[in-house]
Amino acid sequence: MLKWALIFALISLVAGVFGFTGIAAGAAGIAKILFFICVAVFVIFLVLGLLGIKALN
Repeated sequence: MLKWALIFALISLVAGVFGFTGIAAGAAGIAKILFFICVAVFVIFLVLGLLGIKALN
């Protein structure tokens, strides 16, 4: 999912350079949403992993 966020960020940068501001804003919005979903999933798995280690002790 982080890969897709980086792809949309790159599309946003390229579209911004060429002056396609509408496409750049849309791609940046999608990239931002995907990035925050990726961070949320990472935090959830981190917490579950820490709780799993405590349960084994």
